[in-house]
Amino acid sequence: MSENFNLTPVELELMDILWKIGHGTVRDVMSKLSPHRALAYTSVSTILRILQEKKILTAEKIGRQHIYHPTLSKQTFASYSVKKIVNQVFSGNSVELVSYLMNKNDLSQDDIIEIQKLLDAKKKEIIA
Repeated sequence: MSENFNLTPVELELMDILWKIGHGTVRDVMSKLSPHRALAYTSVSTILRILQEKKILTAEKIGRQHIYHPTLSKQTFASYSVKKIVNQVFSGNSVELVSYLMNKNDLSQDDIIEIQKLLDAKKKEIIA
């Protein structure tokens, strides 16, 4: 699989739909777009073909239609994207990223409790 996981905003929008529905045709993808999103059939088709060329999707031809299947999981994309941000924006320092997120977002007490549970679980994992 290609290591070029850089996606444009519209590519990410279409991939998000395919990750949710698992696979689909151009029409399937279009039916899941926001009603306010004006993308032509040909535009969606072109973008899906570009994603296929990037080896992020595969296409199975059935009759006159192509059914697109993600080869890149959302988890893999998220991991790649976060690592890229940590390296490019925070000089590889994950603690700086976490600090930034905690200081720049309005966290509720429930959010902080959930984050603490995640940290406690990670600490146990590392110690064990």
